[in-house]
Amino acid sequence: MLANYFPILVFVLVGLFAGVLFITLGLILGPNRPGKVKQDPFECGFEAFENARMRFDVRYYLVAILFILFDLEVAFMVPWAVVFKELGAYGFWSMLVFLVILVIGFVYEWKKGALEWE
Repeated sequence: MLANYFPILVFVLVGLFAGVLFITLGLILGPNRPGKVKQDPFECGFEAFENARMRFDVRYYLVAILFILFDLEVAFMVPWAVVFKELGAYGFWSMLVFLVILVIGFVYEWKKGALEWE
């Protein structure tokens, strides 16, 4: 019975070995030249090495939520596009209503200034 699981064990061990090997090679062979530019904040807006309990601006969370919201739009549109011919007119109008609601939400957020970064 356990012989059936042997290929899975080999697969896991080879994967772990390859992962450890490549990380180790990267640490040994890769350049390590820290500098001022590499230590500057990048896209997140706060210092990389500060107190872990510092307060975050609510705009970070708002941008993340908006990204997830509009990213899910694509997750619904891809399957719809695959079966577009089978859905017919009903599928077309359903997706149109979905997109209109999303565009209205996007315009609302835009007008409220949620996408503005000061």
